[in-house]
Amino acid sequence: MRMQIIVSLSFVFCSGNLSMQKLWGFDRVTGSPINSRSEVYAQNGMAATSQPLATQVALDILRAGGTAVDAAIAANAMLGLTEPTGAGIGGDLFAIVWDAKAKKLHGLNGSGRSPKSLNLEEFKKRGLQKIPALGPLPVSVPGCVDAWVELHKKFGRLPLSTLLQPTVQYAKQGFPVSEVIAYYWQRNAERLKAYEGFAEIYMPGGKAPGKGEIFKNPALAKTLELIGKKGRDGFYQGPTARAIADYMQKQGGFLSYEDLASHHSEWVEPLSTTYRGYRVWQLPPNGQGLATLQMLNILEPFDIKAMGFDSPEYVHTLVEATKLAFADRAQYYADPAFGKQPLAELLSKSYAVARSKAIDPKKAALEVAAGDALLHQSDTVYLTVADKDGNMVSLIQSNFRGMGSGMTPGGLGFVLQDRGELFSLNPQHANGYAPGKRPFQTIIPGFVTKDDQPWLSFGVMGGSMQPQGQVQILVNLIDFGMDLQEAGDASRVYVAGTSEPTGEVMKDGGTVALESGFSEKTRSALKKLGHNLVPGQGDFGGYQAIRWDAKTKVYAGASESRKDGFAAGY
Repeated sequence: MRMQIIVSLSFVFCSGNLSMQKLWGFDRVTGSPINSRSEVYAQNGMAATSQPLATQVALDILRAGGTAVDAAIAANAMLGLTEPTGAGIGGDLFAIVWDAKAKKLHGLNGSGRSPKSLNLEEFKKRGLQKIPALGPLPVSVPGCVDAWVELHKKFGRLPLSTLLQPTVQYAKQGFPVSEVIAYYWQRNAERLKAYEGFAEIYMPGGKAPGKGEIFKNPALAKTLELIGKKGRDGFYQGPTARAIADYMQKQGGFLSYEDLASHHSEWVEPLSTTYRGYRVWQLPPNGQGLATLQMLNILEPFDIKAMGFDSPEYVHTLVEATKLAFADRAQYYADPAFGKQPLAELLSKSYAVARSKAIDPKKAALEVAAGDALLHQSDTVYLTVADKDGNMVSLIQSNFRGMGSGMTPGGLGFVLQDRGELFSLNPQHANGYAPGKRPFQTIIPGFVTKDDQPWLSFGVMGGSMQPQGQVQILVNLIDFGMDLQEAGDASRVYVAGTSEPTGEVMKDGGTVALESGFSEKTRSALKKLGHNLVPGQGDFGGYQAIRWDAKTKVYAGASESRKDGFAAGY
């Protein structure tokens, strides 16, 4: 009898090890060895976020009869509490929504504008060549809350107060901080603790919370309760707006009550291109989504599938395409309200073919100029939600540099973003600073349709990694035939030091970081081609995705293995 028990337990232990094969370096029973987990499947709804509690909140809203947009707003609010290292109501928001009833995509630009009382002369007076990353000068109007309200008016079903209530409750009662977020929280705290109000909210007991430690934010709970009660006016007017304006004036800043009160989001028509039969959608500038489309257009003439994933040919071509698209990004992407942009030319296949011919298969480019596109008269959170009616939302939201500017108005429970850092101080530049102007934005939601039906709602967080990561996800899915989770788990390439929207132009070829999954053979070959390879330092982004199968009527979900979150459905 004893022997039978021992044998039985041994069998269970060995079987259990099958699920740990990735950890120990063995092949998986099914799927690819690089998968961190399987795809998630569900029929009635799906949510994928970068923090577990946010995913659970989204599912609760879906089960309560909320729409995909309702659930996305609730999840975004929760991320502002649980992942303040990347999100919060002091930041901006962009979204793409698939309207199942109208069978149409809608785009929302929820980015804020620069203070109207701050001009270029002020920067010159201070002797600045670049807008600083921290403090009062890079602060622009936070657009997140107005974007929530616009999304809710058009696609919401449950009251806004209901959507914010889970976050209010967690903010009052507390929640355990998850591992990756705790790491970035501590790094941000070291930079921002000197700014008035920050430590009071985010460093209880004089330190940033560690993983598993309980954190409460009753100040944020009060702010959200007022938004739930009064909607937009609970943030952009009244006591909250007054507190923000008074704090900024005290800190020597320029953001005013009038800047907040006059803010508005804009519904925009998404841009698209095709890639091997799939139509990929992005929002137009002032964001960088156009770079994703340009990179795909440049890559399309190449036989990427034949090159293979872990090959110097593929990585070299990808890197060079990134440089070309980013040179155009630096030259042309800006707030369209301040000048015309050659969007049609930048998106055209003929322009992409001409640009692709600049790629030398035997040599890395050290200098890349913008193309001649003529006018024809980057830290963040990403989430995606789908509901039982077929509606899907791709939503991205950010404070910009991690927890933002450090400007933390007293008693409100959040940090203001520092997105204004991305303006150029060159008045001739398309992205040159001007009062009341929206800065270049790195945050970009992505969406893909196939045969005029939704196929993929997805995004990749992380500054300039975002268009690079989106392209790599799509190439993994379409060219290399990976599944939804594998496409995100696969090792990534990050190109840095490219031409920047603040005016800096690449002159030394930039740097290339490869995650550990790429072979030494590929690395050596890339060095011989002239690429400056540097160690990866966690700059490879964060990915969430939901795919819709029109035949089986089933959602598949995937979540970033480099972050704390997960995908779940019902």
